[in-house]
Amino acid sequence: MAKKAVIAGSSGLIGSHLLQILLEQAYYDEVLILVRKKLPLQHHKLKQLVIDFEQPETYKNELNGHALFCCLGSTKKKTPDLAVYRKIDHDYPLLLAQLAKQNGLEQYHLVSSIGADINGVNFYTKTKGETEADITATGIPAIHIYRPSFLAGDRQESRPMEKFLNGLMKVINPLLFGSWKKYRSIDASTVAMAMYLQSTKQTTGVFIYESDKIKQLS
Repeated sequence: MAKKAVIAGSSGLIGSHLLQILLEQAYYDEVLILVRKKLPLQHHKLKQLVIDFEQPETYKNELNGHALFCCLGSTKKKTPDLAVYRKIDHDYPLLLAQLAKQNGLEQYHLVSSIGADINGVNFYTKTKGETEADITATGIPAIHIYRPSFLAGDRQESRPMEKFLNGLMKVINPLLFGSWKKYRSIDASTVAMAMYLQSTKQTTGVFIYESDKIKQLS
């Protein structure tokens, strides 16, 4: 049976790696990406749908198939308005899950973050925790939640501080062991491969992977 994958956030650090993997691997016959503007990319399996998240009626019928991968996210620097940040990190991922559930989609894969905690006092990690909980409540048969630590990888935009942190983490990583191991930096490509591999497994339930466990999946 032909398999379809849907990606939201395909231009981001993890999403771009995931898109390449899904196009290269034979497991999926169709890959639909939800974008604000079309990417300069062509492939016989690829379909690009330009959407406005605020108008779900224009794209809701496309959220079907085998798996939806949500790689949406922002940063404090890029989105200082907390209300807008919450829309990107909570409201849109939840909306996608609700529509996917209505259409009988089998799997939902969410990129969350280390430290996600619905009972936390930090706005950002609390928001991540609430997103996880609300998506879990939709009842999609298989929900996979990934909580990566600091992401290593080459970003399209220039981020001097992150380049510095990438180098710093290479020094610190070997010092983090035991319960601290999950705080080691992780390559975005490693997260993407783990997401793909888990999507090829016929499992049901809710699965949460901390950063150190994500490395074991790939």
